[in-house]
Amino acid sequence: MMSKLTNNAPNPSHWKRYSPLIRIVFSCLLLLYAFSNIDWHKIQLALPFIKPIWLLLALVLMFFCTILSGLRWALIMRRSSKNSFQDCVLWYFAGGLINQGLPSTLGGDSYRALKAHQASKKQATYDANLSVSFINVALDRSLGLAGSCLLGAIGLGIGGAMLGEWVPSLGWTVLLIMLLGASLISLLLYIPQTRSLYQQLLQKIQAKQSFNPTIFAWGAPYNLIQIPVATGIHYLNVLAFLACLEACQVRVPIEALLIAIPAMALLMILPISISGWGIRETSVAAILGLWDIDASLIILASIFYGLLTIVNYLPGTYQLMLRKNEHLS
Repeated sequence: MMSKLTNNAPNPSHWKRYSPLIRIVFSCLLLLYAFSNIDWHKIQLALPFIKPIWLLLALVLMFFCTILSGLRWALIMRRSSKNSFQDCVLWYFAGGLINQGLPSTLGGDSYRALKAHQASKKQATYDANLSVSFINVALDRSLGLAGSCLLGAIGLGIGGAMLGEWVPSLGWTVLLIMLLGASLISLLLYIPQTRSLYQQLLQKIQAKQSFNPTIFAWGAPYNLIQIPVATGIHYLNVLAFLACLEACQVRVPIEALLIAIPAMALLMILPISISGWGIRETSVAAILGLWDIDASLIILASIFYGLLTIVNYLPGTYQLMLRKNEHLS
């Protein structure tokens, strides 16, 4: 009887095999739903009046945002290794490029961690453990996530009245809770007892070299700089999307984008589509629709934003080709 139940149980490998196909289909369905809301006549009228200078500005903002993110990760990594700033930034671009064909950011993050680990082993700066690289990447991601959520909370506080009278209060409350949470993390890293417990935990997983990066990411006084910088980096993404909307001659209040873009970023983390295609278009159109902004031009701007994101990460091809040549040689 047990053998029959075992034989009838779903094989996890089948899910892994069909998962990419399911995500591609889901992305296509979301895009079809987004396109069903498009007034193609409006798109036809808008295309001749697209302003390329705004798209160029959006690309510059994205590029600057990616470089700043790569440098932040490099500074975290250099607390436990001697990886160069140039290598870390190139790995960041390559990881972002990898993510353009994957359902979430995990693939690119894994690539960054592996490259940093391999480089540390070659340098023999410490008993290189892969856990150290993954923790350092996770620290970088945690700062990015915190910056996005803080920006979204500020957006709810400023413009949340469009969602409901109680939403602004919720936004400021969430902002306060997050700042208190960051302060609590900093305090726990300062108190000798909790500091020691964290060091013991890192020791057990053979990642004691991640202690200094943790202090640099979330400990005082570094967090007084890290949190505003993380929020500012995501604000550059908001400005990049705003530039795409301006290219399509769409005027959107900045508070609307402060709500829409962080929400979009959080939804795109979910591994249910390919690089967020479909989720980005439908979520932004739904949120900005509350401000009575035409969905057709929002979706057009969102597609421009997605294409520019791919272009932005193209410098990562250099690092990927370099890796390929190393394998061939």
